[in-house]
Amino acid sequence: MISPQHAHRPAAGRTRPARLEICPPQRQRAAQPWLVRVKSWLVARWPGAGSPPPALPERSRALAAARQDFFEATADLRLPAAAALLDRIEYAKSMRELWHLRAEVFALVSLELDQLEADKRLARLNCHFPTRAPRSGFVGLHAGKGMWP
Repeated sequence: MISPQHAHRPAAGRTRPARLEICPPQRQRAAQPWLVRVKSWLVARWPGAGSPPPALPERSRALAAARQDFFEATADLRLPAAAALLDRIEYAKSMRELWHLRAEVFALVSLELDQLEADKRLARLNCHFPTRAPRSGFVGLHAGKGMWP
């Protein structure tokens, strides 16, 4: 239900879109059959096969930057659950794992401090992840398909 304060608020006074979806990052690579993975592992470690391909430095820099921001968002919390969260942040292997920890960061900050501070910290964390405008759920009249299957 809309409160009376929000009912009279002009749309021009809004500073950001009503809702913006923060999406999880894509998985790092497509799943390969186990035999292909074993073969590539054996070939890479075969004597004279050369050095293994280097890890993507850009991806690791992005992960380190995101991990640092997650640490900063939770470092001042004194709740017992915050220590466990800091451990999970430290051992997160991908941006997708960090994406899943956003909700817990928000919950702990809002419990210990307040929801406004949790919103601010979550906004700083969300800059590391892709965004998209929400889908309206409405289909135009000329959608190409009929109403019935």
